[in-house]
Amino acid sequence: MFPLGKISPEVLERTVFRWLGSERNDVILGPSRGEDAAIIQIGDYLVALKCDPISGAIDRIGWLAVNIASNDIATMGVKPNWILSCIMLPKGSGEKVLEDICRKMDEAAKKLGISIIGGHSEITPGLDHPLVITFSAGVVEGDHFVKSGGAKSGAKIILTKGTGIEGTAILASDRSKILEEKYGKAFVSRAKEYFEKISVVKEALLAFDFGGVSAMHDPTEGGVAGGLHELCDAASKGFKIYEKKILVGKETLEICRLFGIDHLNLISSGSLLITAESEKANGIIKILQSNGIEATIIGEIVEDENKRVVIKDDGSEKKLLRPLSDDLWTALAKKFK
Repeated sequence: MFPLGKISPEVLERTVFRWLGSERNDVILGPSRGEDAAIIQIGDYLVALKCDPISGAIDRIGWLAVNIASNDIATMGVKPNWILSCIMLPKGSGEKVLEDICRKMDEAAKKLGISIIGGHSEITPGLDHPLVITFSAGVVEGDHFVKSGGAKSGAKIILTKGTGIEGTAILASDRSKILEEKYGKAFVSRAKEYFEKISVVKEALLAFDFGGVSAMHDPTEGGVAGGLHELCDAASKGFKIYEKKILVGKETLEICRLFGIDHLNLISSGSLLITAESEKANGIIKILQSNGIEATIIGEIVEDENKRVVIKDDGSEKKLLRPLSDDLWTALAKKFK
């Protein structure tokens, strides 16, 4: 039986990737380990495409649906332009639920300059909460894009904003009563504001336009730890990161401490992993910071794909294991007296 969350890369390769329909010459980048989106050719244009579901964070599901799918287009250095959505609601849902989802999708799309061009809405038997699946697309400028598999040995690894961003916001929303009792309403309000950090479109395009970027990846389920593994899976490389360099918010640390989870393994849409040429990395940091985006170099890509380690604050080296499941599920299952 599978754990909650993403299907493992091994199962994807063994099962899913075996059944991909007809081979076509217009598929430039299809399904593969660690890649965020597909690239196809339509006439003289290349188009980036991505499909993603949102099944948690009921209060902000429409906002997340637009941002999460759009992030994966932006990590290729492509501006997302269009969204299609499939909204599935549980039996007994009324118009207010549908309106709230659509209103938040509209808010997110307008902020990113994206048009919602169609989709489908229905009442679906068997659901106990809404499910929104979004399909995002954008046109590649010329033939210039990056993919997760582009990471090169010696490249610096940049992390923006911090770890566990989406998980912090979801837990603040879905477990607000528990958190308010422990830390107060002001703390929960600040943690909920992490929803506003979910988009990586701005920083991805800024970094890509600056130059020197070899790969970008949006760490979602499995958090930054999972994202690093996915990025290096795609490139057949390893990584070395430094614990003291990793950005993490105060609210994230407190929430992880309370629920007994690791911020590195907590779903982290809103973070962006960038690999960049050594001579360009500091310039990317400066351009991001000048645009109000916190960023730091947390480590580097190494040639040995079996070397995937974190250097602890005391200088010791420890393997950074791939999360089997996102720690969000552990937190949501935790019972408090």
